[in-house]
Amino acid sequence: MATRLLQAGYSLVAWNRSRSKAEALGTMHAHVADNPADAVRDADIVITMLEAGPVVADVMRIAMPGLRRGTLVIDMSSTRQSEAQALHATLATMGVAFIDAPVSGGVVGAEAGTLAIMAGAAQEDFARAEPVLRVMGRPTLVGPPGCGQVAKLCNQLIVGGTLAIIAEALLLAQAGGADPAAVRAAIRGGFAESRILDVHGQRMLERNFMPGGQVKSQAKDLENVLIAAAAAGVHLPVAELVTQTYRSILDVLPNADQSAALLALERMNPGKRVGDAPDKLP
Repeated sequence: MATRLLQAGYSLVAWNRSRSKAEALGTMHAHVADNPADAVRDADIVITMLEAGPVVADVMRIAMPGLRRGTLVIDMSSTRQSEAQALHATLATMGVAFIDAPVSGGVVGAEAGTLAIMAGAAQEDFARAEPVLRVMGRPTLVGPPGCGQVAKLCNQLIVGGTLAIIAEALLLAQAGGADPAAVRAAIRGGFAESRILDVHGQRMLERNFMPGGQVKSQAKDLENVLIAAAAAGVHLPVAELVTQTYRSILDVLPNADQSAALLALERMNPGKRVGDAPDKLP
């Protein structure tokens, strides 16, 4: 994402908790800051991309002394809606605008500049940010601050649920005597077709659980789905079941790819397994 901003001609100051990751951008003429406050000091727009809401809060707390009135902060991390709203409220008291703009599309989307970007913002702040966001992907304004996180949770609920049901379909095919690879090929092009069936269905058949997206990230997002549902006063029974699936392997396979939903399902069905290839695990 930072590389694409540099390639588009934007002046960029980079800071990372692991300095070597920021220094890699120095070859593209980014300036590497020593701390978050220095990184944001002369910025018109500040972009954060971090692991989770508490980390965003910690980093922004250190950065705040460097922020100027009129700066626009865009947090592209995946956090809870309440965390995004709290940061928005804090920054508003400083005269700093805020957008929560989580993304979907993974490393491939980041490299290609095709990320789906879900923005929660005031209309005028989104208009200001849109040219920058378009360098990284396809931004859509989905509501006021905090709503970007709701949209991302909807995305993750669909992803997590689809992963779980594809795992069930492949295991059922195997257990019923069919060739699961042939079943996947047969249903592609019909209503069951999806990018998840294409990419992660193949991963499951190959038993390749080396990480792209990780179990721990999917589990975090699904827990946040349930928190958001409770806050909104809705009951999501499928979300609860899918969350439990990921909880069941979180302690033992936190860094495995999210397609390890298949491994969670196989643990529930002793003696049943898709294919005979060895598992590829981190």
